[in-house]
Amino acid sequence: MTEVLPLPPQAIAEWIPFAKAAGFFFATFILEDVAAVGAGLLLATGQISWPAAFLACFLGIWMGDAGLYALARYAGRGWFERSSLRRHAAKVAESERWFATRGTAILVFSRLVPGARLPTYLAAGFLRVPLPRFLVITGIASFAWTLAILALVQKFGEQVSRWLGDFKHTGLWLAGIGLAVIVLLQLLRRAIANFEGNKFAARLGRWRHWEFWPGWLFYPPVGIYCAWLAIKYRGLTLPTAANPGIFTGGLVGESKTAMLDELWATSPGFTAEAEIIAGRPMGDRMRSLEEIVARFGFPFILKPDLGQRGVGIKLIRTREQAEKYFSQTDAPLVAQRYAAGPCEVGVFYYRFPHESRGQIFAITEKIFPKLTGDGRTTVAELIQRDARAAIIAEKYLQRFAARRDEVLAAGAELKLVEAGNHAQGCIFRDGSRLRTPELEARIDEISRRLTGFFVGRYDLRFASEDDLRAGKNFQIIELNGAASEATNIYDARNSLWTAYRTLFRQWDLVFAIGAANRARGVAPTSVAQIWRAWRRYSALAATYPAAD
Repeated sequence: MTEVLPLPPQAIAEWIPFAKAAGFFFATFILEDVAAVGAGLLLATGQISWPAAFLACFLGIWMGDAGLYALARYAGRGWFERSSLRRHAAKVAESERWFATRGTAILVFSRLVPGARLPTYLAAGFLRVPLPRFLVITGIASFAWTLAILALVQKFGEQVSRWLGDFKHTGLWLAGIGLAVIVLLQLLRRAIANFEGNKFAARLGRWRHWEFWPGWLFYPPVGIYCAWLAIKYRGLTLPTAANPGIFTGGLVGESKTAMLDELWATSPGFTAEAEIIAGRPMGDRMRSLEEIVARFGFPFILKPDLGQRGVGIKLIRTREQAEKYFSQTDAPLVAQRYAAGPCEVGVFYYRFPHESRGQIFAITEKIFPKLTGDGRTTVAELIQRDARAAIIAEKYLQRFAARRDEVLAAGAELKLVEAGNHAQGCIFRDGSRLRTPELEARIDEISRRLTGFFVGRYDLRFASEDDLRAGKNFQIIELNGAASEATNIYDARNSLWTAYRTLFRQWDLVFAIGAANRARGVAPTSVAQIWRAWRRYSALAATYPAAD
């Protein structure tokens, strides 16, 4: 029989700090303030280091906040939209707009009042506060809160220790265990209720396929790499200098109309004409609508002037649809002549300022999924039966809420998405096969006519692959700057590492071009201005309708 040797004391001693930190990290999920106070007491007695105590408590508190948000947004909101309570959707939309304008102050205040955190973070998730905004606000608040608690308890540790001695530790543990049991039972009950063949497989599939991972899970490595690039190129906001001719370089808050107007002025034969609809009074908007209908006819595209990831894009076929869109948001909108295609690609282009010619970095083919009716099955059932559509069924069912119980006639087709965006349900494939010297030369020619544009992604609509390869007969429907992605990464045939490697190369190009422009005298946008632009966009985005 093999003898099991005990670990040497030195090895045990090396693991003790990690074990302490891990203990405090997990304790924050039960009673975060008690965990922070406990870590502060060990700091006061020198039994744990500052980095270990701070990181364990801060990350635990921040991830706990994100967990409450995710629970309300993905489970609570999903239950609401499936229940009879969805008749109150108008009131919920009104609450979303209210929270969008006051959410920052409310989230910060809730961190200072322990009893307010649970309902506030659940409300933020349910009312769909943009996740990046929620993470930034709660991250800063949690950072400051953790730092303050640890510093105060370390300084006044003896007094705090005597104060905590009045409480029975057994009672605290029982309360924590009881809370954990309640949460586990609720999760188990929900899991059993949702265990329905296709639905369960779809939920599992979303985690098995990285292309459907939520942003908070997929993007941290990209964020860490960008932090390294900021150090390497000595500038956190260098991407904003990558395109001097675009507000913030196209990182956030840039106007779609401004870019489309310049494209129309310099390359009208390759650009889908667009017009801004500003003005808040409905009468002004309706007058603009009549002028647009006279020029473009039906159908045409309506989308936000400040938008990302395909949010708010609508194919307008009637005046009533346009009026409904106008009633939902006061944000400036873009009306664009409909480029029927039916094919679409995303072309990621870059050029260094000292170079005379640019290059295509990546091409993405966009496939618009369709359902085919059989005369017996409803739209909702067809979505759930489709292996891929079922994974993002929530997005499709939200879009076709009014038609979910409709039975499609045999052979009838329903296009599931109009916006060529992966987040909206479009299928992406690597389109390298479409790259030719002729297409690259045409994209470079169009790009060099633009003022201060060096890197970004064109979205093109076309009817013939041969024409596209020849660099002719396509329409630019959008141009995105520094924040755009080489979206060929979302090809399901790619590995996760391949996707990260492509994004790392892309962001290295963006930072390098920004650094080259800085050397030529271009000043990057300040962090404060980026933050203001993000806040403005976030407030507007909360009012946008679901995309087609």
